Amino acid sequence: MHRILLIEDDPQVGPAIRRGLTAEGYAVDLATDGVTGLECALAGDHDVIVLDVMLPRLHGYGVCGRLRAAGVITPVLMLTAKDGEHDEAEGLDTGADDYLTKPFSYVVLLSRLRALLRRGGRTGASPVLRHGDLWADLTTRRAGRGTTAVHLTGKQFGVLVALIRAEGRVLSKGEILDEVWDPAFRGDASIVEVYVSALRRKIDAPWGTRSIETVRGYGYRLAPTGSTGE
Repeated sequence: MHRILLIEDDPQVGPAIRRGLTAEGYAVDLATDGVTGLECALAGDHDVIVLDVMLPRLHGYGVCGRLRAAGVITPVLMLTAKDGEHDEAEGLDTGADDYLTKPFSYVVLLSRLRALLRRGGRTGASPVLRHGDLWADLTTRRAGRGTTAVHLTGKQFGVLVALIRAEGRVLSKGEILDEVWDPAFRGDASIVEVYVSALRRKIDAPWGTRSIETVRGYGYRLAPTGSTGE
């Protein structure tokens, strides 16, 4: 049985989501403020954290940021009534793996949760993918460059894996969406740009390189090994 931590302060939404998830066979812990939710997340053993942004005592961005700083890698699905690219980027930059704007369909929520729970290495695939000194471990969901591990969110990791597997072939935004996002996703393909930008900040900028190339008008690819990219 998968265990989910739900951090939601709305007295109607929180219990309703908990009832629905419990009926689906999940074990659900509910926290109604950010500080309590953070304590539960640090002390518990959850498979996914569903985290509202607008929380009393400590907002969701703060909760997620502190979890990642503490080394907690549990996937985080953020819920928020806020909308817009910058709000989503803020959530992703603090370490969230996915983002769902209220009001949302319960069916979509379930689909996003299932995607986070099943995301991982493919059966029969090599456990570690490499491109030059870049690497992605499909078993541990860790990635890095050389001997340095770099924390990536679930979708950032998925984008990196898709690019490494393409072996230098250009991937369109649509192909990356098909590879990494849940089939229920109906958002704008430009969201891929947000994740590529975040990847570049994490796997390229600290080393002064540019391994993810933009092919204008089409998509992205990894630069040949030994190249600094564009």
